[in-house]
Amino acid sequence: MSNKCIKFLNLKFMSNIRLEDRKNNNATVLDKKPSALKNKSPKYKVLLHNDPVNSMEYVTSTLREVVPQLSEQDAISIMLEAHNTGVGLVIVCDLEPAEFYSESLKSKGISSSIEKED
Repeated sequence: MSNKCIKFLNLKFMSNIRLEDRKNNNATVLDKKPSALKNKSPKYKVLLHNDPVNSMEYVTSTLREVVPQLSEQDAISIMLEAHNTGVGLVIVCDLEPAEFYSESLKSKGISSSIEKED
């Protein structure tokens, strides 16, 4: 199949790909629109439930241990949200890490659940 046929097929079936010919060199340049790059997988909320058993310090330190990207202030805010309202939002992420975070919190005696983000 000639290069012209391949280019035509690429242009016909992948409209977001632009082909450029340069002297002595054929190059394919991918022109992806930001909307095409957006991750389409559903996100899940990891929720922390109010815990009358464990100390606030334990909950805060455990949040930071299980979800390392949380700062100390983030962990304190999440713990206080759960303490004051009954539930706090820990993180929004893909299903697999959400399950991991929730199960890790549960294994340390902290009440947690996940739910699909709206």
